Amino acid sequence: MADTMRGVYTNLTAIRRSVFREVSKVIYDNGRNPNWTLADFDKAFEELPYKIIPGDVATYRESVFLERAIVSERIRLAAGLSLQGVDKPAHISDGLADAAGPEHYYEPPLINVIKFACNACKDNVYEVTNMCQGCLAHPCREICPKKAISFKDKKAFIDQSLCIHCGMCARTCPYHAIYHHVRPCADACGMHAIGSDEQGHADIDQDKCVACGQCLINCPFGAIADKSQIVQVAMAILANQEVIAIVAPAFVGQFGGKGNVGKLREAFKLLGFSGVEEVALGADLCSVQEAEDFLEEVPDKLPFMGTSCCPAWSSMAKKEFPKYADCISMALTPMTLTARMVRSQHPNARIVFVGPCPAKKLEAMRRSVRSEVDFVLTFEEMAGMMEARGIDYLSLADDNKSDFEVASEDGRNFAVAGGVATAVVNVIKRDHPDVDVKTAAAGGLEECRKMMKDATKGKYPGYLLEGMACPGGCVAGAGTLVAINKSAAAVHRYAKRSPHKNAVDNEFRGLIHELEYADDGVSVPQVPADPEE
Repeated sequence: MADTMRGVYTNLTAIRRSVFREVSKVIYDNGRNPNWTLADFDKAFEELPYKIIPGDVATYRESVFLERAIVSERIRLAAGLSLQGVDKPAHISDGLADAAGPEHYYEPPLINVIKFACNACKDNVYEVTNMCQGCLAHPCREICPKKAISFKDKKAFIDQSLCIHCGMCARTCPYHAIYHHVRPCADACGMHAIGSDEQGHADIDQDKCVACGQCLINCPFGAIADKSQIVQVAMAILANQEVIAIVAPAFVGQFGGKGNVGKLREAFKLLGFSGVEEVALGADLCSVQEAEDFLEEVPDKLPFMGTSCCPAWSSMAKKEFPKYADCISMALTPMTLTARMVRSQHPNARIVFVGPCPAKKLEAMRRSVRSEVDFVLTFEEMAGMMEARGIDYLSLADDNKSDFEVASEDGRNFAVAGGVATAVVNVIKRDHPDVDVKTAAAGGLEECRKMMKDATKGKYPGYLLEGMACPGGCVAGAGTLVAINKSAAAVHRYAKRSPHKNAVDNEFRGLIHELEYADDGVSVPQVPADPEE
Protein backbone atom coordinates (compact mmCIF):
# COMPACT_ATOMS: atom_id res chain seq x y z
CA MET A 1 0.00 0.00 0.00
CA ALA A 2 1.40 3.39 -1.00
CA ASP A 3 2.07 5.93 1.72
CA THR A 4 4.67 8.15 0.13
CA MET A 5 3.63 11.57 1.45
CA ARG A 6 3.47 10.88 5.19
CA GLY A 7 5.53 13.28 7.25
CA VAL A 8 5.97 15.67 4.31
CA TYR A 9 4.43 19.12 4.74
CA THR A 10 2.89 19.88 1.36
CA ASN A 11 0.62 22.50 -0.21
CA LEU A 12 -2.26 20.14 0.50
CA THR A 13 -1.33 20.01 4.16
CA ALA A 14 -1.33 23.80 4.33
CA ILE A 15 -4.73 24.12 2.63
CA ARG A 16 -6.30 21.40 4.76
CA ARG A 17 -5.14 22.98 7.99
CA SER A 18 -6.06 26.49 6.80
CA VAL A 19 -9.62 25.30 6.27
CA PHE A 20 -9.85 23.82 9.77
CA ARG A 21 -8.39 27.02 11.24
CA GLU A 22 -10.65 29.43 9.39
CA VAL A 23 -13.86 27.48 9.99
CA SER A 24 -13.00 27.30 13.69
CA LYS A 25 -12.20 30.99 13.76
CA VAL A 26 -15.57 31.98 12.33
CA ILE A 27 -17.40 29.98 14.98
CA TYR A 28 -15.20 30.98 17.92
CA ASP A 29 -15.12 34.67 17.02
CA ASN A 30 -18.82 35.04 16.39
CA GLY A 31 -20.73 32.10 17.83
CA ARG A 32 -21.26 33.82 21.18
CA ASN A 33 -22.30 37.15 19.69
CA PRO A 34 -26.06 37.53 20.26
CA ASN A 35 -26.26 40.10 17.48
CA TRP A 36 -24.93 37.74 14.85
CA THR A 37 -27.54 36.29 12.52
CA LEU A 38 -27.49 33.39 10.11
CA ALA A 39 -26.92 35.93 7.35
CA ASP A 40 -23.75 37.07 9.11
CA PHE A 41 -22.47 33.49 9.28
CA ASP A 42 -23.36 33.04 5.64
CA LYS A 43 -21.34 36.13 4.68
CA ALA A 44 -18.37 35.00 6.80
CA PHE A 45 -18.33 31.55 5.19
CA GLU A 46 -18.64 33.02 1.69
CA GLU A 47 -15.51 35.09 2.34
CA LEU A 48 -13.38 32.16 3.52
CA PRO A 49 -12.35 30.81 0.07
CA TYR A 50 -10.95 34.27 -0.78
CA LYS A 51 -9.09 34.41 2.51
CA ILE A 52 -7.59 30.95 2.06
CA ILE A 53 -6.91 31.44 -1.69
CA PRO A 54 -6.14 35.17 -2.06
CA GLY A 55 -5.34 37.07 -5.23
CA ASP A 56 -6.38 36.49 -8.83
CA VAL A 57 -3.62 34.19 -10.06
CA ALA A 58 -3.90 30.42 -9.73
CA THR A 59 -1.22 28.77 -7.61
CA TYR A 60 -2.12 25.08 -7.62
CA ARG A 61 -4.66 24.56 -10.41
CA GLU A 62 -5.28 25.94 -13.87
CA SER A 63 -7.78 28.47 -12.48
CA VAL A 64 -8.09 30.40 -9.23
CA PHE A 65 -11.85 29.92 -9.56
CA LEU A 66 -11.40 26.15 -9.51
CA GLU A 67 -9.11 26.45 -6.49
CA ARG A 68 -11.76 28.41 -4.58
CA ALA A 69 -14.52 26.04 -5.65
CA ILE A 70 -12.54 23.10 -4.23
CA VAL A 71 -11.78 24.99 -1.02
CA SER A 72 -15.48 25.84 -0.72
CA GLU A 73 -16.33 22.15 -0.71
CA ARG A 74 -13.63 21.45 1.86
CA ILE A 75 -15.09 24.22 4.04
CA ARG A 76 -18.49 22.54 3.89
CA LEU A 77 -17.02 19.19 4.87
CA ALA A 78 -15.08 20.81 7.72
CA ALA A 79 -18.37 22.24 8.97
CA GLY A 80 -19.95 18.79 8.85
CA LEU A 81 -22.03 19.62 5.76
CA SER A 82 -22.54 17.59 2.60
CA LEU A 83 -20.91 18.32 -0.75
CA GLN A 84 -22.83 20.54 -3.15
CA GLY A 85 -21.02 20.41 -6.46
CA VAL A 86 -21.16 23.12 -9.11
CA ASP A 87 -24.33 22.25 -10.99
CA LYS A 88 -26.63 24.62 -9.10
CA PRO A 89 -26.42 27.95 -7.25
CA ALA A 90 -25.71 27.46 -3.56
CA HIS A 91 -24.24 29.13 -0.51
CA ILE A 92 -21.31 27.55 1.30
CA SER A 93 -23.16 27.72 4.62
CA ASP A 94 -26.43 26.15 3.41
CA GLY A 95 -27.56 23.79 6.16
CA LEU A 96 -25.22 25.23 8.79
CA ALA A 97 -28.03 26.13 11.20
CA ASP A 98 -29.11 22.50 11.44
CA ALA A 99 -25.58 21.10 11.41
CA ALA A 100 -24.50 23.35 14.28
CA GLY A 101 -27.15 21.91 16.60
CA PRO A 102 -25.72 20.02 19.58
CA GLU A 103 -27.70 16.88 18.77
CA HIS A 104 -26.63 16.78 15.14
CA TYR A 105 -24.04 14.35 13.96
CA TYR A 106 -23.36 14.33 10.22
CA GLU A 107 -25.16 12.88 7.26
CA PRO A 108 -23.35 9.99 5.57
CA PRO A 109 -21.10 9.47 3.80
CA LEU A 110 -18.19 10.31 6.08
CA ILE A 111 -15.45 10.03 3.43
CA ASN A 112 -16.16 12.10 0.32
CA VAL A 113 -14.66 12.65 -3.14
CA ILE A 114 -14.74 16.21 -4.44
CA LYS A 115 -15.25 15.17 -8.04
CA PHE A 116 -13.98 18.30 -9.79
CA ALA A 117 -10.82 18.16 -7.70
CA CYS A 118 -10.06 14.60 -8.82
CA ASN A 119 -7.41 14.22 -11.52
CA ALA A 120 -9.15 11.15 -12.97
CA CYS A 121 -5.91 9.24 -12.54
CA LYS A 122 -5.35 6.12 -14.61
CA ASP A 123 -6.07 3.04 -12.57
CA ASN A 124 -4.58 -0.40 -13.20
CA VAL A 125 -3.29 0.49 -16.65
CA TYR A 126 -0.04 -0.79 -18.20
CA GLU A 127 1.62 1.59 -20.64
CA VAL A 128 4.91 1.60 -22.54
CA THR A 129 7.29 4.44 -21.62
CA ASN A 130 10.05 6.04 -23.69
CA MET A 131 12.49 3.64 -22.07
CA CYS A 132 11.44 1.02 -24.61
CA GLN A 133 14.41 0.12 -26.84
CA GLY A 134 12.45 -1.85 -29.43
CA CYS A 135 14.73 -4.80 -28.72
CA LEU A 136 15.12 -7.78 -31.02
CA ALA A 137 13.76 -10.34 -28.56
CA HIS A 138 10.39 -8.62 -27.99
CA PRO A 139 9.80 -10.64 -24.77
CA CYS A 140 6.83 -8.48 -23.78
CA ARG A 141 5.01 -9.41 -26.98
CA GLU A 142 5.89 -13.07 -26.77
CA ILE A 143 4.70 -13.51 -23.19
CA CYS A 144 1.42 -11.60 -23.47
CA PRO A 145 -1.39 -14.18 -23.13
CA LYS A 146 -3.88 -12.01 -25.05
CA LYS A 147 -1.58 -10.84 -27.86
CA ALA A 148 -2.25 -7.25 -26.79
CA ILE A 149 1.27 -6.06 -27.61
CA SER A 150 2.47 -5.09 -31.07
CA PHE A 151 5.30 -2.89 -32.31
CA LYS A 152 4.86 0.48 -33.95
CA ASP A 153 7.78 2.59 -35.10
CA LYS A 154 10.08 0.13 -33.35
CA LYS A 155 8.38 0.68 -30.01
CA ALA A 156 6.07 -1.63 -28.10
CA PHE A 157 2.39 -0.69 -28.07
CA ILE A 158 -0.29 -2.13 -25.76
CA ASP A 159 -3.86 -2.44 -27.04
CA GLN A 160 -5.85 -1.53 -23.92
CA SER A 161 -8.97 -3.21 -25.27
CA LEU A 162 -7.16 -6.55 -25.17
CA CYS A 163 -5.01 -6.07 -22.06
CA ILE A 164 -6.11 -8.05 -19.00
CA HIS A 165 -3.70 -6.25 -16.63
CA CYS A 166 -1.79 -9.38 -15.72
CA GLY A 167 1.51 -7.49 -15.57
CA MET A 168 3.53 -10.24 -17.24
CA CYS A 169 4.91 -7.81 -19.82
CA ALA A 170 6.16 -5.38 -17.17
CA ARG A 171 7.87 -8.16 -15.26
CA THR A 172 9.51 -9.51 -18.41
CA CYS A 173 10.84 -6.31 -19.99
CA PRO A 174 14.63 -6.15 -19.44
CA TYR A 175 14.55 -2.34 -19.57
CA HIS A 176 11.61 -1.94 -17.15
CA ALA A 177 10.02 0.14 -19.86
CA ILE A 178 6.42 -0.80 -19.09
CA TYR A 179 4.83 1.17 -16.25
CA HIS A 180 1.85 0.13 -14.17
CA HIS A 181 -0.37 3.15 -13.49
CA VAL A 182 -2.34 2.82 -10.26
CA ARG A 183 -4.65 5.46 -8.80
CA PRO A 184 -2.91 6.55 -5.53
CA CYS A 185 -6.10 6.58 -3.47
CA ALA A 186 -7.13 3.15 -4.72
CA ASP A 187 -3.65 1.80 -4.10
CA ALA A 188 -3.87 3.05 -0.51
CA CYS A 189 -7.33 1.57 0.08
CA GLY A 190 -7.00 -1.77 1.80
CA MET A 191 -10.73 -2.43 1.33
CA HIS A 192 -10.60 -2.13 -2.50
CA ALA A 193 -13.47 0.30 -2.12
CA ILE A 194 -12.34 2.87 -4.71
CA GLY A 195 -13.20 2.60 -8.37
CA SER A 196 -14.04 5.06 -11.13
CA ASP A 197 -17.24 6.81 -12.17
CA GLU A 198 -18.34 7.52 -15.74
CA GLN A 199 -15.92 10.46 -16.01
CA GLY A 200 -12.99 8.50 -14.63
CA HIS A 201 -13.10 10.24 -11.27
CA ALA A 202 -12.53 8.31 -8.07
CA ASP A 203 -15.67 6.78 -6.62
CA ILE A 204 -15.97 5.21 -3.15
CA ASP A 205 -18.10 2.14 -2.51
CA GLN A 206 -19.50 3.18 0.86
CA ASP A 207 -20.62 -0.38 1.63
CA LYS A 208 -16.97 -1.45 1.62
CA CYS A 209 -15.41 1.66 3.17
CA VAL A 210 -14.38 1.39 6.83
CA ALA A 211 -13.17 5.01 7.08
CA CYS A 212 -9.52 4.26 7.75
CA GLY A 213 -8.72 7.50 5.89
CA GLN A 214 -5.68 6.22 4.04
CA CYS A 215 -7.16 7.40 0.72
CA LEU A 216 -7.49 11.00 1.82
CA ILE A 217 -3.84 11.27 2.88
CA ASN A 218 -2.58 9.54 -0.27
CA CYS A 219 -4.52 11.55 -2.87
CA PRO A 220 -1.94 14.05 -4.21
CA PHE A 221 -4.72 16.29 -5.54
CA GLY A 222 -6.56 16.65 -2.24
CA ALA A 223 -9.78 15.40 -3.79
CA ILE A 224 -10.82 13.24 -0.84
CA ALA A 225 -11.84 14.55 2.58
CA ASP A 226 -13.89 13.49 5.57
CA LYS A 227 -16.54 15.44 7.44
CA SER A 228 -15.60 17.19 10.66
CA GLN A 229 -17.45 18.16 13.82
CA ILE A 230 -15.43 21.27 14.58
CA VAL A 231 -18.54 23.46 14.40
CA GLN A 232 -20.58 21.28 16.75
CA VAL A 233 -17.79 21.06 19.33
CA ALA A 234 -17.11 24.80 19.24
CA MET A 235 -20.82 25.62 19.52
CA ALA A 236 -21.19 23.33 22.53
CA ILE A 237 -18.27 25.12 24.19
CA LEU A 238 -19.69 28.55 23.37
CA ALA A 239 -23.04 27.46 24.81
CA ASN A 240 -21.25 27.01 28.15
CA GLN A 241 -21.87 23.28 28.19
CA GLU A 242 -19.54 20.98 30.08
CA VAL A 243 -17.30 19.65 27.31
CA ILE A 244 -14.67 17.07 28.21
CA ALA A 245 -11.95 15.85 25.86
CA ILE A 246 -10.63 12.31 25.98
CA VAL A 247 -7.34 12.03 24.09
CA ALA A 248 -6.09 8.91 22.32
CA PRO A 249 -2.70 7.45 23.33
CA ALA A 250 -1.22 8.67 20.03
CA PHE A 251 -1.53 12.31 21.18
CA VAL A 252 2.05 12.50 22.49
CA GLY A 253 4.12 14.94 20.43
CA GLN A 254 1.32 15.67 17.96
CA PHE A 255 1.07 19.36 18.88
CA GLY A 256 4.78 19.94 19.36
CA GLY A 257 7.37 19.26 22.01
CA LYS A 258 8.07 15.89 23.55
CA GLY A 259 4.79 15.09 25.22
CA ASN A 260 4.36 17.83 27.81
CA VAL A 261 0.93 16.90 29.14
CA GLY A 262 0.66 20.02 31.28
CA LYS A 263 0.83 22.18 28.16
CA LEU A 264 -1.82 20.01 26.51
CA ARG A 265 -4.24 20.45 29.40
CA GLU A 266 -3.62 24.20 29.34
CA ALA A 267 -4.29 24.33 25.59
CA PHE A 268 -7.59 22.50 25.97
CA LYS A 269 -8.54 24.81 28.83
CA LEU A 270 -7.92 27.85 26.61
CA LEU A 271 -10.13 26.27 23.94
CA GLY A 272 -12.93 26.10 26.49
CA PHE A 273 -12.88 22.43 27.43
CA SER A 274 -13.90 21.61 30.99
CA GLY A 275 -11.42 18.79 31.35
CA VAL A 276 -9.11 16.31 29.64
CA GLU A 277 -8.74 12.58 30.26
CA GLU A 278 -6.34 10.02 28.84
CA VAL A 279 -7.83 7.21 26.74
CA ALA A 280 -4.87 5.03 27.73
CA LEU A 281 -6.90 4.49 30.89
CA GLY A 282 -9.53 2.75 28.77
CA ALA A 283 -6.73 0.89 26.99
CA ASP A 284 -5.78 -0.66 30.33
CA LEU A 285 -9.34 -1.80 30.89
CA CYS A 286 -9.57 -3.12 27.34
CA SER A 287 -6.38 -5.14 27.92
CA VAL A 288 -7.85 -6.70 31.04
CA GLN A 289 -11.11 -7.54 29.30
CA GLU A 290 -9.41 -9.07 26.25
CA ALA A 291 -7.08 -11.08 28.48
CA GLU A 292 -10.06 -12.50 30.37
CA ASP A 293 -11.86 -13.33 27.12
CA PHE A 294 -8.77 -14.95 25.62
CA LEU A 295 -8.23 -17.21 28.63
CA GLU A 296 -11.87 -18.20 28.69
CA GLU A 297 -12.46 -18.78 24.97
CA VAL A 298 -9.19 -19.66 23.18
CA PRO A 299 -8.71 -22.37 22.03
CA ASP A 300 -11.63 -24.26 23.61
CA LYS A 301 -14.40 -22.08 22.13
CA LEU A 302 -12.59 -20.07 19.48
CA PRO A 303 -9.63 -21.06 17.25
CA PHE A 304 -8.04 -17.61 17.68
CA MET A 305 -8.93 -14.13 18.88
CA GLY A 306 -8.42 -10.76 17.18
CA THR A 307 -8.10 -7.51 19.09
CA SER A 308 -10.95 -4.99 19.04
CA CYS A 309 -9.48 -1.50 19.48
CA CYS A 310 -9.07 -0.57 15.78
CA PRO A 311 -12.61 -0.17 14.36
CA ALA A 312 -11.44 -0.25 10.73
CA TRP A 313 -9.63 -3.57 11.21
CA SER A 314 -12.47 -5.18 13.16
CA SER A 315 -15.01 -3.98 10.59
CA MET A 316 -12.98 -5.42 7.73
CA ALA A 317 -12.59 -8.76 9.51
CA LYS A 318 -16.31 -9.06 10.22
CA LYS A 319 -17.42 -7.85 6.79
CA GLU A 320 -15.14 -10.18 4.84
CA PHE A 321 -14.95 -13.15 7.20
CA PRO A 322 -18.47 -13.31 8.69
CA LYS A 323 -18.10 -16.97 9.74
CA TYR A 324 -15.27 -15.89 12.01
CA ALA A 325 -16.85 -12.68 13.31
CA ASP A 326 -17.01 -14.16 16.82
CA CYS A 327 -13.23 -14.52 16.74
CA ILE A 328 -12.84 -10.75 16.88
CA SER A 329 -12.90 -9.67 20.50
CA MET A 330 -16.13 -8.21 21.77
CA ALA A 331 -14.22 -6.15 24.33
CA LEU A 332 -15.24 -2.51 24.32
CA THR A 333 -12.66 -0.19 22.79
CA PRO A 334 -10.47 2.14 24.87
CA MET A 335 -12.44 5.11 23.54
CA THR A 336 -15.75 3.67 24.67
CA LEU A 337 -14.50 2.50 28.05
CA THR A 338 -12.94 5.87 28.82
CA ALA A 339 -16.04 7.75 27.71
CA ARG A 340 -18.23 5.58 29.91
CA MET A 341 -16.01 6.25 32.90
CA VAL A 342 -16.22 9.98 32.27
CA ARG A 343 -19.99 9.77 31.74
CA SER A 344 -20.45 8.00 35.05
CA GLN A 345 -18.96 11.03 36.80
CA HIS A 346 -20.23 13.74 34.45
CA PRO A 347 -23.65 12.55 33.21
CA ASN A 348 -24.50 15.80 31.40
CA ALA A 349 -21.14 16.45 29.77
CA ARG A 350 -20.39 16.51 26.08
CA ILE A 351 -17.58 14.03 25.50
CA VAL A 352 -15.20 14.65 22.61
CA PHE A 353 -12.75 11.96 21.53
CA VAL A 354 -9.59 13.49 20.07
CA GLY A 355 -7.60 10.99 18.10
CA PRO A 356 -5.70 9.98 15.01
CA CYS A 357 -8.27 8.66 12.55
CA PRO A 358 -11.72 9.15 11.00
CA ALA A 359 -12.69 5.52 11.70
CA LYS A 360 -13.44 6.59 15.27
CA LYS A 361 -16.11 8.90 13.87
CA LEU A 362 -17.94 5.86 12.59
CA GLU A 363 -17.38 3.97 15.82
CA ALA A 364 -18.99 6.78 17.79
CA MET A 365 -22.10 6.41 15.60
CA ARG A 366 -22.70 2.78 16.45
CA ARG A 367 -26.31 2.15 17.36
CA SER A 368 -25.60 -1.36 18.66
CA VAL A 369 -22.93 -0.33 21.18
CA ARG A 370 -23.48 3.01 22.85
CA SER A 371 -20.09 4.69 22.90
CA GLU A 372 -21.04 7.67 25.09
CA VAL A 373 -18.93 9.79 22.74
CA ASP A 374 -20.77 12.83 21.43
CA PHE A 375 -18.19 14.08 18.95
CA VAL A 376 -14.90 12.97 17.41
CA LEU A 377 -12.09 15.25 16.25
CA THR A 378 -8.77 14.29 14.70
CA PHE A 379 -5.50 15.76 15.93
CA GLU A 380 -5.34 17.81 12.74
CA GLU A 381 -8.79 19.27 13.33
CA MET A 382 -7.89 20.05 16.93
CA ALA A 383 -4.71 21.81 15.76
CA GLY A 384 -6.91 23.98 13.53
CA MET A 385 -8.99 24.98 16.54
CA MET A 386 -5.83 25.87 18.46
CA GLU A 387 -4.59 28.04 15.60
CA ALA A 388 -7.98 29.77 15.42
CA ARG A 389 -7.64 30.77 19.07
CA GLY A 390 -4.03 31.85 18.64
CA ILE A 391 -2.76 29.12 20.95
CA ASP A 392 0.97 28.52 20.63
CA TYR A 393 1.28 25.13 22.31
CA LEU A 394 5.02 25.27 22.90
CA SER A 395 4.86 28.69 24.54
CA LEU A 396 2.22 27.66 27.09
CA ALA A 397 3.11 27.42 30.74
CA ASP A 398 2.84 24.01 32.37
CA ASP A 399 -0.21 23.75 34.63
CA ASN A 400 2.11 22.23 37.28
CA LYS A 401 -0.04 19.19 37.73
CA SER A 402 1.42 15.71 37.54
CA ASP A 403 0.94 13.72 34.36
CA PHE A 404 -2.06 11.44 34.06
CA GLU A 405 -1.19 8.92 36.75
CA VAL A 406 -3.65 6.11 36.25
CA ALA A 407 -2.68 4.75 32.83
CA SER A 408 0.01 2.07 32.59
CA GLU A 409 3.01 1.98 30.29
CA ASP A 410 1.35 -0.81 28.32
CA GLY A 411 -1.88 1.17 27.96
CA ARG A 412 -0.05 4.20 26.66
CA ASN A 413 1.77 2.04 24.10
CA PHE A 414 -1.54 1.01 22.50
CA ALA A 415 -0.84 3.70 19.90
CA VAL A 416 2.14 1.88 18.39
CA ALA A 417 2.12 -1.32 16.33
CA GLY A 418 2.45 -4.34 18.58
CA GLY A 419 1.40 -2.40 21.66
CA VAL A 420 -2.09 -3.88 22.00
CA ALA A 421 -0.99 -7.51 21.80
CA THR A 422 1.87 -6.83 24.22
CA ALA A 423 -0.48 -5.27 26.76
CA VAL A 424 -2.91 -8.21 26.63
CA VAL A 425 -0.13 -10.79 26.86
CA ASN A 426 1.39 -8.99 29.85
CA VAL A 427 -1.95 -9.08 31.67
CA ILE A 428 -2.21 -12.82 31.06
CA LYS A 429 1.38 -13.43 32.13
CA ARG A 430 0.88 -11.53 35.40
CA ASP A 431 -1.60 -14.06 36.79
CA HIS A 432 -0.86 -17.01 34.51
CA PRO A 433 2.91 -17.04 33.93
CA ASP A 434 2.85 -20.58 32.56
CA VAL A 435 0.38 -19.80 29.76
CA ASP A 436 2.13 -19.53 26.39
CA VAL A 437 0.37 -16.84 24.36
CA LYS A 438 1.44 -16.71 20.73
CA THR A 439 0.74 -13.52 18.80
CA ALA A 440 0.68 -12.29 15.21
CA ALA A 441 0.29 -8.70 14.08
CA ALA A 442 -0.53 -6.93 10.83
CA GLY A 443 -0.46 -3.27 9.83
CA GLY A 444 -2.52 -2.01 6.90
CA LEU A 445 -5.78 -3.61 5.83
CA GLU A 446 -4.18 -5.63 3.03
CA GLU A 447 -1.85 -7.28 5.54
CA CYS A 448 -4.72 -7.65 8.01
CA ARG A 449 -6.73 -9.48 5.36
CA LYS A 450 -3.81 -11.84 4.68
CA MET A 451 -3.48 -12.51 8.40
CA MET A 452 -7.18 -13.32 8.69
CA LYS A 453 -7.07 -15.61 5.65
CA ASP A 454 -4.16 -17.48 7.19
CA ALA A 455 -5.95 -17.66 10.51
CA THR A 456 -9.09 -19.13 8.95
CA LYS A 457 -6.91 -21.77 7.29
CA GLY A 458 -5.50 -22.83 10.64
CA LYS A 459 -2.11 -21.12 10.49
CA TYR A 460 -2.59 -19.36 13.84
CA PRO A 461 -4.17 -21.91 16.20
CA GLY A 462 -4.75 -20.39 19.63
CA TYR A 463 -3.13 -17.10 18.64
CA LEU A 464 -3.92 -13.54 19.65
CA LEU A 465 -4.08 -11.46 16.46
CA GLU A 466 -3.45 -7.72 16.51
CA GLY A 467 -4.87 -5.86 13.55
CA MET A 468 -4.18 -2.20 12.77
CA ALA A 469 -5.64 -0.51 9.70
CA CYS A 470 -2.74 1.95 9.59
CA PRO A 471 0.79 0.58 9.03
CA GLY A 472 2.67 1.47 12.20
CA GLY A 473 -0.41 1.64 14.39
CA CYS A 474 -2.54 4.60 15.50
CA VAL A 475 0.46 6.93 15.27
CA ALA A 476 0.07 6.53 11.50
CA GLY A 477 -3.59 7.55 11.45
CA ALA A 478 -4.92 9.85 8.74
CA GLY A 479 -5.57 12.66 11.23
CA THR A 480 -2.09 12.79 12.74
CA LEU A 481 0.28 15.74 12.47
CA VAL A 482 3.83 14.40 12.66
CA ALA A 483 5.95 11.73 11.00
CA ILE A 484 5.20 8.19 12.13
CA ASN A 485 8.67 7.39 13.48
CA LYS A 486 8.82 10.59 15.54
CA SER A 487 5.36 10.00 16.96
CA ALA A 488 6.14 6.39 17.87
CA ALA A 489 9.33 7.44 19.65
CA ALA A 490 7.44 10.14 21.58
CA VAL A 491 4.77 7.65 22.66
CA HIS A 492 7.38 5.19 23.93
CA ARG A 493 9.17 7.92 25.89
CA TYR A 494 5.95 9.09 27.49
CA ALA A 495 4.85 5.54 28.28
CA LYS A 496 8.02 4.88 30.24
CA ARG A 497 7.12 7.74 32.57
CA SER A 498 4.10 5.85 33.87
CA PRO A 499 4.39 4.59 37.45
CA HIS A 500 2.73 1.36 36.30
CA LYS A 501 4.04 -1.18 33.81
CA ASN A 502 1.09 -3.53 33.54
CA ALA A 503 -2.57 -2.75 32.84
CA VAL A 504 -3.48 -4.91 35.83
CA ASP A 505 -2.01 -2.19 38.05
CA ASN A 506 -4.72 0.23 36.98
CA GLU A 507 -6.68 1.25 40.07
CA PHE A 508 -9.90 1.31 38.07
CA ARG A 509 -9.57 -2.28 36.92
CA GLY A 510 -12.58 -3.33 39.00
CA LEU A 511 -14.88 -1.06 36.98
CA ILE A 512 -14.49 -3.03 33.78
CA HIS A 513 -17.66 -5.10 34.14
CA GLU A 514 -19.71 -2.16 35.37
CA LEU A 515 -18.92 -0.33 32.14
CA GLU A 516 -20.14 -3.13 29.87
CA TYR A 517 -23.70 -2.31 28.94
CA ALA A 518 -25.89 -1.62 25.90
CA ASP A 519 -23.92 -4.18 23.89
CA ASP A 520 -26.04 -6.47 21.73
CA GLY A 521 -23.04 -8.26 20.27
CA VAL A 522 -22.88 -6.42 16.97
CA SER A 523 -19.70 -4.43 16.60
CA VAL A 524 -19.55 -3.41 12.96
CA PRO A 525 -19.73 0.42 12.74
CA GLN A 526 -22.78 1.42 10.72
CA VAL A 527 -24.54 4.60 9.70
CA PRO A 528 -28.19 3.57 9.39
CA ALA A 529 -30.74 5.71 7.63
CA ASP A 530 -32.88 5.56 10.75
CA PRO A 531 -30.91 7.00 13.70
CA GLU A 532 -32.96 4.86 16.08
CA GLU A 533 -32.06 1.65 14.27
